[in-house]
Amino acid sequence: MTIAVAVSGGTDSLYALLTLKEQGHNIFALHAHFLAPCKEREEAIGAMCASLDIPFHAVDLHEEFEQCVVEPFMNEYVQGRTPNPCAICNATMKFGALLREAERLGADTIATGHYAVLEDHPVYGRTLSRGHDPKKDQSYFLSLVPKSQLEKALFPLGKMKKEDIKAELAERGIVPAYPSESQEICFVPNDDYRAFLLQKGAELGTAGNMELADGTIVGKHNGLWQYTEGQRKGLGIAWKEPLYVIKKDLEKNVLVVGPKQELFSTGCTVSHMNYLVAPEHWGTKLLARTRYRQQPISVTLHEQNDILIVTYTEPQSPPASGQVFCLYDEDLTVLGGGIIESSLYT
Repeated sequence: MTIAVAVSGGTDSLYALLTLKEQGHNIFALHAHFLAPCKEREEAIGAMCASLDIPFHAVDLHEEFEQCVVEPFMNEYVQGRTPNPCAICNATMKFGALLREAERLGADTIATGHYAVLEDHPVYGRTLSRGHDPKKDQSYFLSLVPKSQLEKALFPLGKMKKEDIKAELAERGIVPAYPSESQEICFVPNDDYRAFLLQKGAELGTAGNMELADGTIVGKHNGLWQYTEGQRKGLGIAWKEPLYVIKKDLEKNVLVVGPKQELFSTGCTVSHMNYLVAPEHWGTKLLARTRYRQQPISVTLHEQNDILIVTYTEPQSPPASGQVFCLYDEDLTVLGGGIIESSLYT
């Protein structure tokens, strides 16, 4: 079996590369230019691989990345939603376009530096579950990747912790070409999505009213795209008690705000579910994450016209529409993932 190891030049992909080489696998390193090609970066990563006696290839995928990740990111904000481009990138690029290029170059599978666990289950088939490092676990961001693509993936770091990897590389005296951590959204300079969208000329919404649930006007918003459900800071409202963003009414261009007791929702609706384990194999206890840093919460659900209706066991602050919904069983095996459409309230 030939393994393509996706390398960015950072610590995680370097360790994955070394691990597979030392295990005796037939490997080559594969670097993708998702942004405009950078010759200096490619040469630095190529030199790193050459020093380890590992074949190196680079592919230019920046136009496809623009089409599959950047443009949908912009369109979601135009529609007043809050997208998760990293999850979309995993599904369409890292385990889509890059996997395609890896196979073109002769690979049977692709390995990455993701902190998640892939294992073969006697009933489920290939399963995805949480990484053993709780601070780095990336199963949430991988839940949209189709099962057929995960079957061609390897995650050598899934059962490791970041600090152990750093320590082991330091002990060996091996330095990554780009040791610093990557920024949150790779294509957004300084993580300033507002400046990025304005610079790209996205057709964003105009200012409108901030209103309480009963229609009382309490202020003006600067465009619904600049706000997220559950947000408290930065609203610029002088009121007798703190106000939070409850929801965004796109038809009326109204930002609905309210006190904390009105914030909590009882569930959400989810579309575009990517099932990694068939529902007939699910247990009775289901857990979910509606945001990355959230601890899994208990949920019940049913499907209605291809929309998943999710009910929380206990009320939760509302997730942002456009974010990822990741469903787990009680062993934290990922059952599937989808896109949050709206929050539900009693």
